[in-house]
Amino acid sequence: MQSSPLKVLVIGYVWPEPRSSAAGGHMMQLLEAFVGAGWTVTFASPATEGEHKADLAALGIGECSIELNNSSFDHFVSALAPDVVLFDRFMMQEQFGWRVEKHCPGALRVLETSDLQSLRDARHRLLKDSLRQQPERDDFSDLFTPDDKALYRHMADADLTQRELAAIYRSDLNLMISDREIDLLTEQFRVPAALLHWCPLMLDSTARRYKPFEERADFLSIGNFRHAPNWDAVLWLKQAIWPLIREQLPSARLLVYGAYTPPKATALHNAAQGFHIMNWAEDALQVMADARICLAPLRFGAGIKGKLADAMLCGTPSVTTPIGAEAMQGELPWPGAIAQSAQAIADAAVALYRDQAGWEQAQVHGTALLRARYDDQHHAAALIERIADYLENLTEHRLANFTGAMLRHHHHKSTQYMAQWIEAKNRVVSGVNT
Repeated sequence: MQSSPLKVLVIGYVWPEPRSSAAGGHMMQLLEAFVGAGWTVTFASPATEGEHKADLAALGIGECSIELNNSSFDHFVSALAPDVVLFDRFMMQEQFGWRVEKHCPGALRVLETSDLQSLRDARHRLLKDSLRQQPERDDFSDLFTPDDKALYRHMADADLTQRELAAIYRSDLNLMISDREIDLLTEQFRVPAALLHWCPLMLDSTARRYKPFEERADFLSIGNFRHAPNWDAVLWLKQAIWPLIREQLPSARLLVYGAYTPPKATALHNAAQGFHIMNWAEDALQVMADARICLAPLRFGAGIKGKLADAMLCGTPSVTTPIGAEAMQGELPWPGAIAQSAQAIADAAVALYRDQAGWEQAQVHGTALLRARYDDQHHAAALIERIADYLENLTEHRLANFTGAMLRHHHHKSTQYMAQWIEAKNRVVSGVNT
């Protein structure tokens, strides 16, 4: 292993916003792990900076704006000469992977999947099909717990699935936030386990004091409104779940927080019904710590859920669906309740809201889960060790991934030709315009 610090380039789909989404929070955890290992980190993205962008410079991380289909990236990456390149979601691997391989063939190529977008998309399609057939349905247990073979059959022919799986094969290592998705990839799609690394949310599990039951009030829902599963959950709350809760708790309030609140969400605000759209939370952990119950009725999605991890950090019991709890609890009890219908979610939420002993037991379960599955030091050390090991044995590792080599060959050739054509066209157009 080289003695000088490793150089890491992260190519972001967006600039990280840890207070806006779980994906942004997880990216910051990865960056902090790299910095903590003494590595030199540069973050580059073609995206426009958002209003809640993290202060990367404060962590000593370099920043660079890059462009799609622009050969200026070639000069940038050649000069930087990174040892490790991390692609933030598979679209960045599609766009920049061939350029990285061309100019830095010895760099370890890592894909941060965030979650399996093809799985989320398949579940979304299943939900929409189900609602078209039964618009007023209440129980979604058949959608929440299909077997893996059924999921595979639904996913396999989709263009999104094939693109995402191809990017996974083209990468040397893929970071998976969900061990449930690792099982799906290895058992159904036959992806080699050597290409996958379980890297869930990395959280400080140090014991802390929580605000007690009697000092808490209200139900809380939180999540970036741009994320389709969150918006669907808010609609289900508004249309079906919250009216059932208010029947039993007539004075209860639901506070709905979310970044980038659209007008369609603001229009749902109704104080008389106790349904409050609160927009963006300046301090998500503080509003979570003040609430008595976190509601996360997710009808589709993938990965693991930052809002539910935040609830555990704040000692706030949660009520969610099997989709929400997926890959989060392992074999341990859930810190709240998991239900599969609007009525069951409402009943569980009301029961927890009223029962101090049950509420406090759920809080204990949350603390145990944090320590068992989300310890930041353990997962950061495991990630750094895996990357270092692969760098030392990169030739042999790549030799074992012939499918990935084949896919890189064909993808990079076709992508290179397309990029050259686009750049040539842009030069012609620019010349005409001037």
